[in-house]
Amino acid sequence: MPVHLGLTAKIDLTVGTDDTAETMRSGDVPVLATPRLIALVEEAAVVAVAGNLSEGETTVGMRVQLDHLAPTAVGTTVSASAKLEKVEGRRLTFSVSVSDTRGLVAAGKITRVIVERDRFMEKCN
Repeated sequence: MPVHLGLTAKIDLTVGTDDTAETMRSGDVPVLATPRLIALVEEAAVVAVAGNLSEGETTVGMRVQLDHLAPTAVGTTVSASAKLEKVEGRRLTFSVSVSDTRGLVAAGKITRVIVERDRFMEKCN
């Protein structure tokens, strides 16, 4: 089945010390790091379209627009959700959010682009 609007995915993460701003060097507090949060919503977007791409295709990140709204302590479980909201040619735009038991942690948009994996990797050489 090809990529279509409405595809969704949810990813859970229990925040560990490797996920903190201190460890990732994006700050000096032991809470969920913004870069880890971005990776989590990117993962949800990838999972949302998994199995819906043509043979040899993948998606790559193009744009991240994310508001990190609340801190999350080590040991807390967060849930990241992605929903495919717009398809413009090869560009896929997802609404993303992350929540924990206290409420919304982050929200925004992720844009990924469908590429042919081998051709894309040739550009690295």
